[in-house]
Amino acid sequence: MVSGTLETGQGSGLATGENRPAERRILDHAHWRPSANPWAIAISVMTATFMVVLDSSVANVALPHIAGSLSASTDEATWVLTSYLVSNAIMLPATGWISRRIGRKRLLTLSIILFTVASMLCGMAINMPMLILARILQGVGGGGMQPLAQSILLESFPPVEHGKAMAVYGAGIVVAPVIGPTLGGWITDSYSWRWIFYINLPVGVLAFFLAGIFIEDPPYLRARFQGRIDALGFGLMALWLGTLQLVLDKGQEADWFEADWIRWTMAISCVAFIAFVARELRHREPIVQLHVFLNRDFAVGTLITGLYGVVLYSTTALLPLFLQTLLGYSALDSGLAVSPRGLGSMASMVIAGMIANRVDSRLLLAFGFFVLGASTLMLSYVNLGIAMNSVVVPNVLNGFAGGFIFVPLTTLAMSRLRKEEVGNAAGIYNLVRNIGGSIGIASATAFLVRMGQVHQNYLGANLAPPDASVSGAVRGLAGHLAVSGTDPVTAQHKALGAVYRLLQQQASLMAYVDSFRLLGYLSLLCIPFVLFFRPPKRGAGAEPGVHAGE
Repeated sequence: MVSGTLETGQGSGLATGENRPAERRILDHAHWRPSANPWAIAISVMTATFMVVLDSSVANVALPHIAGSLSASTDEATWVLTSYLVSNAIMLPATGWISRRIGRKRLLTLSIILFTVASMLCGMAINMPMLILARILQGVGGGGMQPLAQSILLESFPPVEHGKAMAVYGAGIVVAPVIGPTLGGWITDSYSWRWIFYINLPVGVLAFFLAGIFIEDPPYLRARFQGRIDALGFGLMALWLGTLQLVLDKGQEADWFEADWIRWTMAISCVAFIAFVARELRHREPIVQLHVFLNRDFAVGTLITGLYGVVLYSTTALLPLFLQTLLGYSALDSGLAVSPRGLGSMASMVIAGMIANRVDSRLLLAFGFFVLGASTLMLSYVNLGIAMNSVVVPNVLNGFAGGFIFVPLTTLAMSRLRKEEVGNAAGIYNLVRNIGGSIGIASATAFLVRMGQVHQNYLGANLAPPDASVSGAVRGLAGHLAVSGTDPVTAQHKALGAVYRLLQQQASLMAYVDSFRLLGYLSLLCIPFVLFFRPPKRGAGAEPGVHAGE
């Protein structure tokens, strides 16, 4: 594959004697392998990454406890999540540029230190402003972990084992958000919400020492990059990502575009995004190298991972909400019902990693989206009388689909990029998946509320007192209450209230059914996009590095 690069240079008259050192550097970069065992490196980076991804979801269930402990309202407590997501989103695409400047190993260790110290400050918080500030620092420290782990794994494992590398990476990225709410609920109920942050301390110390022992920078990162900081580009990136995340996180509370500040914030985000793209395309040393989108496989893979983020995060958010609000599950019970999804994900990650080099990745990807769509459609048949098994089985299948999506999708998207481009591309790739997840959660929540209102209107139109079944039910309930000692007027009011609550339950149920059905169809619509990928490269000697511009 490297020979293909050299032949291209000769054909264009570039392979002169003075260019041979550059060719030699390309050869060195293409065949470089770390001195440590790849599996030791995988354990090192995934220890830190799993901790970060787990922490992004473990705090969700503790918000009421945090609000009560710090004398804050529930709305104020949601800033604990928003502040983390905003700072995390800003760091994701900047990771590639920072690692080129200070080195990947140094950035990883600094990120681990910052995240661990910020976790300690979160646990020690005495008021809400201190906690929010500590969460911002947590987001800054954790934002670079995912793209760093992905790029380190892709460079540490040979190309024929990239499927295994992405299976290890996917196990942390996909499984951690599933078990996070359950673990957070158990810790909060059994101990205190502060311990969901304190548990990061020993893990962070272990990750720091492992990174120091096993991680090393590739040759092209050892030559210190001395380019000037694109302060304007970074500022524009921070502005559009921060405002976008703020709108997605707070939009439902403010009734979306009915609020003036939402409209203004979204307008600022759009303008900043356009200015950011224009700036990065023209700057000599951009914060984010957008030219990687010229690679068709990466562009298609990034689009698909955004859609996958919509489905994955929406389903993960809606199902516990359904179990708690309509079926009366506790936070721990709903977590136990959803957690088997992680078992399916773990199993499929192992299987997909083992067969990734033997089966066409496009077939694995299509199979994964088919199972994801089918299992999500199974959830559209829920009702108010289902047992836990009716939730567990679709969840396991939903998680099982994850391995057959995540592993081949990441491998296909990154396989034709140069090694020097992988770090920058990994930041963009993870950012798009996270933004897709934020859009999915925001859209699913808004859709759920709107469809609940629609169904309530339709059901209410057919639920009028003149209807014999309605009047009979009201009389029966009122009579039962009257027998128990309630006066006739109060009994009538309570009976009407009970019927109205039943109407609301059925309207909400129908809204959940519509949401799961829509997400199932969206999963199936991802299958045709698989056809836009080029056939995977074959051969043990295949190396990324010559197809970046295709």
